Amino acid sequence: MLTFLAVLLGAIASMGGFIFGYESGQISGFLAMADFLARFGENGQFSAARQGTIVGLLCIGTLVGCLASGWICDRLGRKWTISSAAFFYIIGVVIEVSSEKQWVQFAMGRFTAGMGIGALSTSVPMYQSESVPKNIRGATVASYQLMITLGIWTAYMINWHTEAAFGNSAQWRIPNALSMLWALILGGSILFMPESPRFAYRMGRVEEARNTLARLNGVDPYSKLIDDEVKEIDDKLKADNAQGVAPWYEIFTGPSMLYRTLLGMILQAGQQLTGANFFFYYGTTVFKSTGIENSYITSIILGSVNVGATIGGLWIVKNCGRRKALMAGAAWMFMCFMIYAFVGSFVLDANNPMATPTAGKVLIVFTCLFIVAFATTWGPLVWAVVGEMYPSRYRAPAMAVATASNWLFNFLISFFTTFITNAIHYFYGLVFGGCCLALFFIVYFFMMETKDRSLEEIDTMYTSGVNPRKSAGWKPSVLPADVKVAENKETVPARLMAHDERAFPENPNSKPAMAQNPTQAV
Repeated sequence: MLTFLAVLLGAIASMGGFIFGYESGQISGFLAMADFLARFGENGQFSAARQGTIVGLLCIGTLVGCLASGWICDRLGRKWTISSAAFFYIIGVVIEVSSEKQWVQFAMGRFTAGMGIGALSTSVPMYQSESVPKNIRGATVASYQLMITLGIWTAYMINWHTEAAFGNSAQWRIPNALSMLWALILGGSILFMPESPRFAYRMGRVEEARNTLARLNGVDPYSKLIDDEVKEIDDKLKADNAQGVAPWYEIFTGPSMLYRTLLGMILQAGQQLTGANFFFYYGTTVFKSTGIENSYITSIILGSVNVGATIGGLWIVKNCGRRKALMAGAAWMFMCFMIYAFVGSFVLDANNPMATPTAGKVLIVFTCLFIVAFATTWGPLVWAVVGEMYPSRYRAPAMAVATASNWLFNFLISFFTTFITNAIHYFYGLVFGGCCLALFFIVYFFMMETKDRSLEEIDTMYTSGVNPRKSAGWKPSVLPADVKVAENKETVPARLMAHDERAFPENPNSKPAMAQNPTQAV
């Protein structure tokens, strides 16, 4: 059953996405504000290098924070890492707000804030995927992307109002300082939530894990549902412990881990290589062809489409398969880019867009269609898929490396887009269109269908070599009684993977299945 605690836990943790979205969304508005230009620009404008550095250093910071967060998550725990990262982010905001004339100080503030955001981008999806019931896990983890879009939209709205209301540094300092409020809300409220039950179990806190699972599922701690889930976790943990302490490089050498680590990195990088930022970059030019000159209005229109589509995307995550949705989204975005690139290059008058209103309208339509495709598929789904791909033994470092690839390409695109578009203009869309086409086939040939499966079932699918193209119909019962997992010395009983929470009614009178503490993994 859907419980209030599960929804609340997912919502509070997703504030990490809101913080990132807000920090990312506000900078485009700052760069156009008169006071910000006067303080940090060069003769009233920004060079491509200075603008790219100010924007891109956030992504470098997130890359560093992301790589460090895996180790921190395994030491402090998931919720304490989230709280610490939120409060660390505030340090970066203080550096930004206190900047007077030195653009380097503001840029380094974004770098510092980025380290906190990077840690959140790993720890939040990890915490959500390990905690909430599997029937809402995809939608809950995908809500991280929804909160990113809400954060971007909120920043657009606040920038629009402060730019019009003030003529001094309050234009950018007020929206900038508000970032601290969102971090305080997350950093404080997450401490009232339970720790990830899977992390607690690995630390030997068996009763805490059992009680948390029961509260999140809305059943008795000793019901059949919880007994079987604890049994799954315990058997996986014993198999992990039998292999000894996992060095970091085992995310590449462990059972089926090279496959999963590279796939996770490609999917996270692919979220950037779909080219969503390209559309936001050229959005102002396109909308000018219909007479909309105010860049803040343009941003709000695009941001509103993004938010509305992402809300619809949560339904897709909950009700449609991961593979079908990602492939459909990639094909849809490929089509949009082909039309966008060729119409923009051969039909639109770039010097005088008002002279080609039909071309402008076509570009606007396909801009919005692209945003809908991204926001309903690759935006939310990548966080869900990567969050459930790895076994608990390797989850923290593998997710950190995968998410780091997202931030690396985020930086590369944000820094070099200005240079590239100045050189090839709308043909830049062909690059992203090609990436979307490649991602379609990567998902088709290599990614498992993981909808409505427990994390332990998903691990078994990868280690037992299930064909991704047939993974949607895979059932644990097709395995022999004991499956010898490829490259793994441990034997995993197939019956443990047959758990389906819909098959087990609440049974408060059941006896506890696990009376002893598990062997602790360090």
